[in-house]
Amino acid sequence: MNGARPIPRLAFGSSVIPGAHPGKRMLPEEVAVALSFNGTTQAVMMATPEDLVDFGYGFALTEGIATPDEILSVEVETLPKGRDVQLWLAPKAEVRLAARRRTMTGPVGCGLCGIDSLDQALRDVPTVAPSAFRMSPAQVMAAVAALPGEQRLHDMTRAVHCAGFWNGRIALAREDVGRHNALDKLVGGMLRGGIQPEGAVVLTSRVSIDMVQKVAMLGAPMIIAVSAPTADAVSLAETAGITLVALARPDRFEVFTHSDRLTTEESHVG
Repeated sequence: MNGARPIPRLAFGSSVIPGAHPGKRMLPEEVAVALSFNGTTQAVMMATPEDLVDFGYGFALTEGIATPDEILSVEVETLPKGRDVQLWLAPKAEVRLAARRRTMTGPVGCGLCGIDSLDQALRDVPTVAPSAFRMSPAQVMAAVAALPGEQRLHDMTRAVHCAGFWNGRIALAREDVGRHNALDKLVGGMLRGGIQPEGAVVLTSRVSIDMVQKVAMLGAPMIIAVSAPTADAVSLAETAGITLVALARPDRFEVFTHSDRLTTEESHVG
């Protein structure tokens, strides 16, 4: 399948017949993906080579480069050493493009590699607009429980992150070896599919400042994460008006910001 391939390996351990046993395991692909805007490469990320058009749309929005209406076209070119996601932007995005210019290769665990100023790393983000969106504790746990059903690449490889969007159900999910990439792919898929951000972004990863920044750019009012947040991610979520739920499991979770969006009344769910 695209995004994973079988790799030979030897199996050892008490759960198998004693000795070494040859076989194959499906592992995710990790390739260099260039994100090019108006003919100039802005970033090179190591990523899973699936949903790359979504990746381009999502990265452009969450990094403050362009809004969907400013993206004229997106093409993915396959090169000998990777992929080039080529986005062409309207002239009004040129100033923003120059302000966010990057020259970097970003490893999968890093969301800020190549940013050349502290102001860019700690950039201001929009405050999520107030809304009637609410979730009950049971729905938060249901959203966490539903996400594994969308993780086909993880089930096959046990080596990728997932980001999903819940609006009464998991409406969309995307996977990648990088947690930031998975979130950008989700955002891009939502933009392309016309899915409104009135709901919760559900993450298999920890929540760092840059993940909160990306969700704020999307405009979603809630983050639900399986892992813990950083202290500064909590501070940013508070400022941005985002409800941050973390350490979430199908039977428990913790709320760190804007707990007013948690209600026991099912009818209030947007």
